[in-house]
Amino acid sequence: MKRRDFITLLGGAAAWPLAEHAQQPAMPVIGFLGAGSLDTYLLYLAAFRKGLNESGFVEGQNVAIEYRWAEGQYDRMSELATDLARRRVAVIAVPGSPPGARAAKAATSTIPIVFSVGEDPVKAGLVTSISRPEGNATGINFFTGELVAKRLAILHELVPKAARVAVFINPSDAPRAEILRSDVQAAARDIGLQLQIRNPSNSREIDAAFAALVREGTDALFVGPDAFYNSRRVQLANMAARHAIPTAFAVREYVDAGGLMSYGTSLADMYRQVGVYCGRILKGTKPADLPVLQSTKFELVINLQTARMLGLEVPPSLLARADQVIE
Repeated sequence: MKRRDFITLLGGAAAWPLAEHAQQPAMPVIGFLGAGSLDTYLLYLAAFRKGLNESGFVEGQNVAIEYRWAEGQYDRMSELATDLARRRVAVIAVPGSPPGARAAKAATSTIPIVFSVGEDPVKAGLVTSISRPEGNATGINFFTGELVAKRLAILHELVPKAARVAVFINPSDAPRAEILRSDVQAAARDIGLQLQIRNPSNSREIDAAFAALVREGTDALFVGPDAFYNSRRVQLANMAARHAIPTAFAVREYVDAGGLMSYGTSLADMYRQVGVYCGRILKGTKPADLPVLQSTKFELVINLQTARMLGLEVPPSLLARADQVIE
């Protein structure tokens, strides 16, 4: 072999691994900030990954995800969001948690953020406007607050003799708790219901609140929309059944766990939309160019088996309006 040919071959062999390495860019990382715990989010994580897949991303293949779980302790959100920002992830996903969205916004003004919240994101200070978010954040508004009056009215339709209705509101998210309190009180006045506001913020306090409801002879219970309550949906549904208290919830997963009824946005679809937006941002779209989506998928779900156990006769008109009836 000629010396010149040998050098060319050697140079090509040396360059080949470098060229191959250059064709394999570093995998982007999504920071996922959850209000609850992994074991209660498996269903929603599947929906989030489905949205990523729709945008061309598969966890472990062309995208990595760093998870942080607040375990229902909203005061940890700031620390967790700051940690993700420090790691310079490509985008931070904060689904279903207003405290998490606010913490992420405070932690970074440059890393893209995709949130989902139940209240007006403009009033919450997350974006400048719905159509043109500006800044580094965008997401989904799934209207849990706006549906309070309708959810309470459906509970009253299910339990027309109920006069004393208890309401669970988590005080850990103070801004949202104040809005929810005002909304539910206004709705109760229109219907003519007497409310008992309770503020459990951990599992032990949930048990204690139910014990108080039994002592006071509460006719029904309205559980306010909240990420921590959602993570304790099995406990809440079981306690309501054990004490025979008709209960209205914000999302269907409570009813799947044995709760009486729910009316609200499909959380699974909302998580999917967050995944889609994260994928679009990873492909280069700026958050400011992605308008805040307004949820359009709402569902009324009734557990007929639970209704029978409670001795309730569900009006045929309500059954006809239900998106799903669990036998």
